[in-house]
Amino acid sequence: MLNIGVFGLWHLGCVITAAWYKLGYNVIGYDYDLKNINNLKKGIPPIFEPKLTDTIKEGLNNKKIQFTDNKLDLLYCDYVFLAYDTPVDENDISDTSILIKSITDLSKILKDDSVVIISSQSPIGFSSKLRKILKEGNSTLELAYSPENLRLGEAIDCYLKPERIILGTNNKETEKKCLEIFNNIKCEKMTMNLESAEMVKHGINLFLATSIVFANHLSNICSENGANVKDVIKGIKSDNRIGKKAYLSPGIGFSGGTLGRDLKVLEKANNNIKHAGFWKPAKIFEKIHIFNSDRKNEIVSKIDIHFNGIKNKNIGVLGLTYKPGTSTLRRSIPLEIVNIMIKNGANVNVFDPKANYNELTKTPKFIIKKSIEELIEDVNYIIILTEWKDFKDFDWTNIDKNLSIFDTKNYLELNGSNKIKYYTL
Repeated sequence: MLNIGVFGLWHLGCVITAAWYKLGYNVIGYDYDLKNINNLKKGIPPIFEPKLTDTIKEGLNNKKIQFTDNKLDLLYCDYVFLAYDTPVDENDISDTSILIKSITDLSKILKDDSVVIISSQSPIGFSSKLRKILKEGNSTLELAYSPENLRLGEAIDCYLKPERIILGTNNKETEKKCLEIFNNIKCEKMTMNLESAEMVKHGINLFLATSIVFANHLSNICSENGANVKDVIKGIKSDNRIGKKAYLSPGIGFSGGTLGRDLKVLEKANNNIKHAGFWKPAKIFEKIHIFNSDRKNEIVSKIDIHFNGIKNKNIGVLGLTYKPGTSTLRRSIPLEIVNIMIKNGANVNVFDPKANYNELTKTPKFIIKKSIEELIEDVNYIIILTEWKDFKDFDWTNIDKNLSIFDTKNYLELNGSNKIKYYTL
């Protein structure tokens, strides 16, 4: 039985660990953070993800999953996934120093002929630099790039049942080795060089980011001209060239750093091209990033209009994490919107079923509630910012008080009543 190593254990690394255990392998997980390792040894992952805790505990009990703070425990791994979630700053600029440090360390400890598979998000051209560092440490080692395609809240299933696997390598022998292990996952495998694989990931995220910004602009025009954006989107998706799964959902914009990071990577790459003659670099990547950044202020303006002003009003917010199915508040646009409202004089109460408030670096200026019912007791104005299923399942017909609800996700499908005024984008 082959041994698989996972280097870096936050969301991505923990999901990869759980997935390869599910596929029947022995998995050894390493992280520089000793506190994280000690928690994982107890079956406590650093972030909420459905099925993750139970799968890790099962693997630990079966002695098929091992967590360690000793890099030498990876010595006999045939494959090691580099799985650190590449950090981004507030401007969506990637910090790749953790990837360089990891590859440098791996180059010193892995056995001959092992393969490092980069799953961390890598700027175009960066995997080749990592491969050079790896081979300088041990010329027999090889590197591949296979970008993750996970969706928070369903990440393990996404990993085990992907639509396709993108695999970038710089030689056929490494490609063959990687296909031997990836053939355990039944889907189409698309092979290419390292740079192409990196660019596929950038291209997908750029397309999704563009779709989100497009849908938000469409929503603004619809609301000003009497059109129902939900009907308009439904009509657009009926075109076979676009399709029912198109990423066209008006809302508060994309967050979390993943899409923004790729926009910044492509903006830099585009500006570095040596343009000739009349050809000048397009500003599309920069503009999409700006439009998305402006969206949170647009949302606060819409809230102000629907609620006839927010200053000194007690406002309830449902959903603070940047997506449903996760506990993280890192780079959360709902959190940014709450802070803007507070700055503009609103008194904000918040309920989120899974938010990890320990991630906050400052004492929050909003009041945390323990349930939807408790939130409703103290407010007459509610905003939906994250589309948790709990909010759709809640029986709103039993509310016996006047409420104004602004649903930024067009999610609840309420028709309104004498008691509830329901607004959508």
